[in-house]
Amino acid sequence: MSHEHKRPGLLSVVQSTLAAAFGVQSNEKQKKDFTEGRPEQFIIAGIIFTVLFVVALLVIVNLVI
Repeated sequence: MSHEHKRPGLLSVVQSTLAAAFGVQSNEKQKKDFTEGRPEQFIIAGIIFTVLFVVALLVIVNLVI
């Protein structure tokens, strides 16, 4: 009998990325991500988050100035 781990879905990856970005991810969730998730998912989510964050900052700065 094999013990297959369920891979994290899109919502789980987004939640983990946001929690990691703001430094509030629990150790338990981090361990689960490392054992069950694929690195590509988190790398892509991190890149997308970073781009969106920078664009949001640029928009806010341009609105203020």
